[in-house]
Amino acid sequence: MTDSRKISKSLSYWLRHRPGAAGLALDGAGWAAVAEVMRALAAAGLADRLEQLHEVVAESDKNRFELSADGTRIRARQGHSVAVDLDWPVTKPPEFLFHGTVERSLAAILADGLKAMKRHHVHLSPDVATAAIVGLRRGPPVILRVDAAKMAAEGHIFRLSGNGVWLTDHVPPRYIERLSEAAQS
Repeated sequence: MTDSRKISKSLSYWLRHRPGAAGLALDGAGWAAVAEVMRALAAAGLADRLEQLHEVVAESDKNRFELSADGTRIRARQGHSVAVDLDWPVTKPPEFLFHGTVERSLAAILADGLKAMKRHHVHLSPDVATAAIVGLRRGPPVILRVDAAKMAAEGHIFRLSGNGVWLTDHVPPRYIERLSEAAQS
C-alpha cells in the first residue's frame, strides 16, 4: 500500500469514525485542526510534511477530504459515523441516482431499502460509472437505479455534498430498480 493510500485510509478512519484514536477533536461541522492531524500522522509514522497531507487531499480519487479556506482545518466530506452537521444544502436531485452494491446485499436492500447503516446518510452517485466504482469495493458490482425525482416529489430530502455525492436518509424499496448488466455498461 502506498504512503498516500495509508494516509488517506487513516484520515478516513479518524475524520469519519474515530477521531479519538488519533487524539483529534472534531468541531460540530466535522473539522479538525491541521496541526493536530499532522501530529497524529507523524506519530503513526505516516507523514511529517504538510505537503504530503495537501497531496492526499488534492489527489483523493473521490475528493473525500476538504481543507478550510485558510488551510488550518480539514474534514471528511461525508460518510461519518460520529455526530457532525456538515450542513450540505438541500438540493433538488436529478431524475435518477445510482447506488453500487454487491449481489449478497441485494435481497435485504430490495426488502428494506437502502439504509444509512452506521453512517448519517445513504450515499448515491450521479451516474452508473461512479456507482460501479463504489460497488467494486466489495466484489462484482450490482447497480441500482433510484427514482430520486419521485422520492423528492413525495417529500424525501436530498443533499449534495461538496464532492458530488448525493445524500438522503433512506431509500424505500419502491424507489429502487436493479439495472440489467447491459444497462450497467
